[in-house]
Amino acid sequence: MGQHLSPLAKIGLAAIFFILYAPIFFLIFYSFNSGDTMFDFKGFSMQWYRELFHDTRMLIIVLNTIIVALLSALFSTIFGMLGALAIYNAKKRQTKNMLLSLNNVLIVSPDVIIGASFLILFTIAGVKLGFYSVLLSHIAFSIPIVVLMVLPKLMEMSPSLIDAARDLGANSWDVLTKVIIPFISPGIFAGFFMALTYSLDDFSVTFFVTGNGFSTLSVEIYSLARRGISLNINALSALLFLVTLLLVVIYHFITLRNNKASGLGVQKR
Repeated sequence: MGQHLSPLAKIGLAAIFFILYAPIFFLIFYSFNSGDTMFDFKGFSMQWYRELFHDTRMLIIVLNTIIVALLSALFSTIFGMLGALAIYNAKKRQTKNMLLSLNNVLIVSPDVIIGASFLILFTIAGVKLGFYSVLLSHIAFSIPIVVLMVLPKLMEMSPSLIDAARDLGANSWDVLTKVIIPFISPGIFAGFFMALTYSLDDFSVTFFVTGNGFSTLSVEIYSLARRGISLNINALSALLFLVTLLLVVIYHFITLRNNKASGLGVQKR
């Protein structure tokens, strides 16, 4: 049974949510301003959204961001799943703990360090900064996140499932595709959506590895903000917030569906 929050805890929680969300809603509110600043709301208007959708360069940057996010999420999910399987199947406990620790180090490492490291690596390797450097970087920093999403589902899986499949004549490929992957699919979907949102939101690493002629939304918003306040940024940020919110809602319903399916499976047993 859940415990009721005290009045003080409720006030503190409300204050935290207000601090986090008030600037976002303030920004979205002024994206509908017919004026040119965020200091005087002159009237409701969609002009900044119309300008945004008529900005060809911005639309190309949006497309670049979506392509990088989808590709990096796809590849990092594949490699992250394989990495989680490698950690899970490690024979020695010390080896398993060492691999998991190395994976966690990449998650807690500062983005500035990771970005600078990739910049040095690409410079030494002679890789031209642009689409491929950004894509490779996003895949690299998303893999550890996917590993952490998939590994707990592997830990929940009973080894008897694999033994039963092998007793029935399944080879290694059948065991992987018909037993393991279906069981850990909630973790795979969670890892994909986490990698997707991390890629869409990333600025620090992308700022280091992007080159002339290629940009993503986070870097472009930073560049626009440095030139001065423009309500184009508000409109763009509002749309980004809505897209992120949509991804969170989709992930929430997928999680609910998987939890219900797991509950029905337990009841049938």
